[in-house]
Amino acid sequence: MPEPSPRDPYDVELFRTSAIAAAELLAEHLREAREAPESMPVLPASDPASEVERWTAKLRETNDPASLFAELLERSHHLHHPRYMGHQVSAPAPVAAVADLVASVLNNGLAIYEMGPVGLAVERACVAWMNEKLGFGAGADGFFTSGGSLGNLTALLAARQAKAGWDVWTEGAGGGPPLAVLVSEEAHYCVARAAQVMGFGAGGVGLVETDAKRRVTRGGLEAAHQRAERAGRKAIALVASCCTTSTGSYDPLGVCADFAEERGLWLHVDGAHGASAAISPTLRDRVAGIERADSVVWDAHKLLGVPSLSTAVLFRDGRRSHEALAQSAGYLLDDSAQENWWDGARRTIECTRRLLSLPLYTLLACCGEAALARHVDRLHESAVRLASIIEQTEGFELAMAPELNIVCFRHVPAGASPEDLDAMQIRLRDRVVREGSFFIVRTTLGGRVWLRCTLMNPHTSEADLRALLARLKDHAGATTAPA
Repeated sequence: MPEPSPRDPYDVELFRTSAIAAAELLAEHLREAREAPESMPVLPASDPASEVERWTAKLRETNDPASLFAELLERSHHLHHPRYMGHQVSAPAPVAAVADLVASVLNNGLAIYEMGPVGLAVERACVAWMNEKLGFGAGADGFFTSGGSLGNLTALLAARQAKAGWDVWTEGAGGGPPLAVLVSEEAHYCVARAAQVMGFGAGGVGLVETDAKRRVTRGGLEAAHQRAERAGRKAIALVASCCTTSTGSYDPLGVCADFAEERGLWLHVDGAHGASAAISPTLRDRVAGIERADSVVWDAHKLLGVPSLSTAVLFRDGRRSHEALAQSAGYLLDDSAQENWWDGARRTIECTRRLLSLPLYTLLACCGEAALARHVDRLHESAVRLASIIEQTEGFELAMAPELNIVCFRHVPAGASPEDLDAMQIRLRDRVVREGSFFIVRTTLGGRVWLRCTLMNPHTSEADLRALLARLKDHAGATTAPA
């Protein structure tokens, strides 16, 4: 372990100088990413062991904050780089990150009102705005939690309590028949994980087959429900994807809502990535029917430009938000008022919970809803532009037209076998990532490997998109050339 630092960690001057140094370094980093991206790799080359060794050694040194931050910036993954097109993580608006700093210094927890009175008010304002955008009525409610995985688990706990037919929280899972959740085969893995965390087992995840566009169908829903019944399970919920992680496809929420209503199921929408379409007048149709959901998870840290993590769990009937976690904690909570909305620990898995909504609140208050809607639109427009370029470029194949900001495609030179094509996509992706020119990922669709781009940076230009295909072609030529 390092020797104790001679500096006072609570010294105000140390904070001031280090904060100023960090702000200047970050401002230059953002400027360089926008104006001279060729001077920095998207992801600097490194390997896990050597990187751990480097930072372990630095821990034993006395580091100046400015030099420490400078090296951290240089060696980190650069999500503000216009050629970052990888995972579904935002290039956060800088002012939202400043709000995150303020929240960290204040460190007001939201377990109980007296620990974070302003934080609670800020969260309530954001929840009300999001519920309004979804089309939920006056009785809606919700809260923020630490990411979509925890959000989906919390919503499904409420679904279990509402639809199981007995008090699972008190009596346990053995109080009735085994339960099941119906979920698209294209859904994010955290939904199946949540069902298994709740004790449903692998058999409690009723996978719903999808169509060619990776969306659930009425027939697929009926077949999955029948399989659950034949297995002796009681289906309690249907989880719709809005949108899927692999392709960005939106399940038909109207169809899902009709089916859930007919079968007495809780309709939960995993809108972690795609619910932000609700704030765009041009993309709102993607989430038509979401107002009929019982619960929705919506990540502000995906398409609303805020740092991770900032996830809203929203309930059309706000009373349901109190049912997932009905637990006594006399040292903290007043048992005589089980539905006090101002004590967040009654409804969230976390007790100590950061002021997760302040970055979103800051963007809404300082930049306005229209700016966020335009941000979502720009990311969608970039995806449409990339899809168009792919279709016009010889040697590339588009999986499907993008519904939001995810594009799947592959390089398809003439004469290559399906197996050769799969291996080629893997090699091409690895080469551009390793050299730092672009960051993209890959996925599997229909048993075949595809390249996948998620357009998260509003400053990614058409030139960047064309350069990606050109670089992939360059590497493909090098790959297929004779030794």
